[in-house]
Amino acid sequence: MPLSWNEIKQRAIAFSKKWEDESSEDAEAKSFWDDFFNVFGISRRRVATFEHSVKKLDKKQGFIDLLWKGVILVEHKSRGKSLDKAFQQAKDYFSGLKEHELPKYILVSDFQKFRLYDLESDTTTEFELQDFVSHVHLFGFIAGYEKRVYKDEDPVNIAAAELMGKLHDRLKEIGYTGHDLEVYLVRLLFCMFADDTGIFNKGIFWEYIDLHTKEDGSDLAMHIASIFHVLNTPNERRLKNLDENLAQFPYVNGKLFEEPLQPAAFDKPMREMLLEACGFDWGKISPAIFGSMFQAVMNQTERRNLGAHYTSEKNIQKLIRPLFLDDLYAEFEKAKGSKGKLEELHNKIANLHFLDPACGCGNFLIITYRELRDLEILILLELNKSGQLVTDVSSIIQVDVDQFAGIEYDEFAVRVAEVAMWLIDHQMNVKVSNEFGQYFVRLPLKKAAKIVHGNSLRIDWESVVSKEKLNFILGNPPFVGKHLQNAAQKADMEVIFAGVNGAGVLDYVTPWYIKTAQLIQDTDIRCAFVSTSSISQGEQVGILWQELYNQYKIKIHFAHRTFRWSNEAKGNAAVHCVIIGFGLQNVDNKRLFEYVDIKGEPTERKAKNINPYLTEGNDLIILKRGKPICNVPEMLKGSQPTDGGNLLLTDEDKNQYTYQEQSGTKFIRPFISADEFLNGKTRWCFWLTDIQPNELKKLPLLMERVNKVRQMRLSSTKQATVKWADFPTVFTENRQPNSNYVLVPRVSSENRKYIPMGFFDSKAIASDTCITIPNGDLYIFGVLTSEMHMTWVKYVCGRLKSDFRYSNTIVYNNYPFPETTNDKQKQKVETAAQAVLDIRAKYPDSSLADLYDPLTMPPDLVKAHQALDKAVDLCYRPQPFVSELNRIEYLFSLYEALNAPLLKVEKKKRVKRKE
Repeated sequence: MPLSWNEIKQRAIAFSKKWEDESSEDAEAKSFWDDFFNVFGISRRRVATFEHSVKKLDKKQGFIDLLWKGVILVEHKSRGKSLDKAFQQAKDYFSGLKEHELPKYILVSDFQKFRLYDLESDTTTEFELQDFVSHVHLFGFIAGYEKRVYKDEDPVNIAAAELMGKLHDRLKEIGYTGHDLEVYLVRLLFCMFADDTGIFNKGIFWEYIDLHTKEDGSDLAMHIASIFHVLNTPNERRLKNLDENLAQFPYVNGKLFEEPLQPAAFDKPMREMLLEACGFDWGKISPAIFGSMFQAVMNQTERRNLGAHYTSEKNIQKLIRPLFLDDLYAEFEKAKGSKGKLEELHNKIANLHFLDPACGCGNFLIITYRELRDLEILILLELNKSGQLVTDVSSIIQVDVDQFAGIEYDEFAVRVAEVAMWLIDHQMNVKVSNEFGQYFVRLPLKKAAKIVHGNSLRIDWESVVSKEKLNFILGNPPFVGKHLQNAAQKADMEVIFAGVNGAGVLDYVTPWYIKTAQLIQDTDIRCAFVSTSSISQGEQVGILWQELYNQYKIKIHFAHRTFRWSNEAKGNAAVHCVIIGFGLQNVDNKRLFEYVDIKGEPTERKAKNINPYLTEGNDLIILKRGKPICNVPEMLKGSQPTDGGNLLLTDEDKNQYTYQEQSGTKFIRPFISADEFLNGKTRWCFWLTDIQPNELKKLPLLMERVNKVRQMRLSSTKQATVKWADFPTVFTENRQPNSNYVLVPRVSSENRKYIPMGFFDSKAIASDTCITIPNGDLYIFGVLTSEMHMTWVKYVCGRLKSDFRYSNTIVYNNYPFPETTNDKQKQKVETAAQAVLDIRAKYPDSSLADLYDPLTMPPDLVKAHQALDKAVDLCYRPQPFVSELNRIEYLFSLYEALNAPLLKVEKKKRVKRKE
């Protein structure tokens, strides 16, 4: 089992520190490379040899410093020696290697500098030893991670959408709006695309507008209406004396030009806008991407950040490849050379049916269709090789747009998706023509993707496509968190999750999982969605996946762990996503894609089982719990002032108040929020729980602040806050411990190996950005600041973007503390915990954020934590934990034992869902 990336990063940092002063090539090179391979949990002796003998091109004997046959060749030099010469020397050895021995990578180094040559991608990366941790992902192949690269074949051309945006705005200004405007623009889009791609004779639409309409634009709308009419009329029904310039337009039909529209109106600037748009090369546009671009021009706010919300092709590939495409290509490789198997595969892909129940402008459907057509072409080319010559392409192309269905709430997106499917169909027909030397075009349009306009959560999906016919459900349902859902979305949630406790906290993406699970019962349909990463973290996991497991028996087939949403547009939405592939079958080939860098490429590994936390392990879920599962002190949320800032003070506020009203100083307490705690800042608050009325009357400045608190609460839109206006001297939520306590920040950076925690006395007021453990002792502190507990946090904790969002109900209350700890073991933990606190105290001018930054963490603090980690580990078992995965599997097994039976099916009355 490969090491986790977090473990590899920690080892990389240690490696850099150990070798930062080495310089001699001969003295320590072998130990250096042994340690290098150990960073990835690999014994160099098992895979690579030093001083491998080869005959060079000049017939002289050479010795490769280190060779892992077929993988990597390493050439090592003393510090300061030329890496260029080292690389040339490495290449000179190639002539002496057999074909299967040739490496995919060359790595040259002088202890302090590294230069990695990726021979397959023809890329070079150079970095310093001290920056090794930032480049460690480049060596994933050593640890057994396979690099997967997803290409963006078609770049986004924002200019095209912006051209259409100009025309859209002007039409809207003159009063041409709504449904007619939407359909009108879609038709213009089709005509311009057809002009450049061979659907029409090259440039006839542009030429007609330019040569046959008046410069002032006054007759342009009339001529466009005539073109639309002709495109909807079969040749045999056209007027005998039709103007030859109109007669050259082909019959398109497909209902695209069928609906009568209110005539538009143009002026000279609008005509020029249309001609400018016609002048753009629409043949370079990707239908998959342009659909979303085109939709965005309808909204001026969205247009400012054009393209921020569509699904990029790279992300689509991440979903469709493991869902079905990789399997189809594997079948294709096995079928090569067999006419019968190739024909069987061809028939199979021609009968696959897909549904995207939140299809937007059809991105997923378009790319999926393109990929199936590409595979079909490869099958036909292979059949050509086997002697079955393709004589009539039109008779053997079987994959068509009617294999695809979608549901979309926005009508304009529906229209765009319909047209975009025809556009990609034509692009693939052109490709067929080029491959086989035969002109192939599907006109008039006879088949269409079935894109239904409506609310996907209220529609019966079988009315769109029957589940007996359906093979795959896929897509990217809306990302809307619980606090951002509008009234209609909340109503949708209530319908889908009727009778499910706690469903109010779920994201709006989750009902698509439930509706999918309902549809696929008693079928082999496989499914995959892009989703916000929040559904695989924290309290949402228990609520959603308990329903999916218990009620619908869902199994996860593959998953991309958290990665950052990306596209090629001007703005990138900072969304952290996961992809989850699932169905009813318990497949053998489960695949887990992990990201060292959430903005980078994933590495893939096989998994026996994938749980809802998207890691390998049993199908368990961690539910919200009111009390700790183990015999430990309770953890409480901090206190919340809800005061408009009137009970809080900065250092400057405190000094000024003390100068003006010194007798009120005794009511000022330290106020500890996560920000103050982590970054070494100070803040204060008025703590008035015990103030006497006559005391307050004598403090006019404090009285003024209290009155402002009252007014702020009275003006609140929340009824609960208004009620607290009757108690303006106190916090609305007071959970302040009466004893010393351990403080835990609720949000902490994922980059820290440990969440910093600390001790405070009862006079320091903990804010609601923190959690407290009253009477928490050194042992509790030690366990919570250990690697063992942090492993639990990484898998169970909710996230704010990618940072840890610690909670008492999910993380702490469910954490399986050691149960058989003896006094001696406990004492070792306490001693090690105190050592951590003592070393922290040696750095009074450094904040906890500084002390726990992995690049600036002092070596003595690192060692103190390592000693604490070891002491805590021994409380669990005497055998060492060899990896993070080993730890979480052990903790999950303890949790399961404490909760057995964990996943019992509850017999409860289901509230009948509204139709």
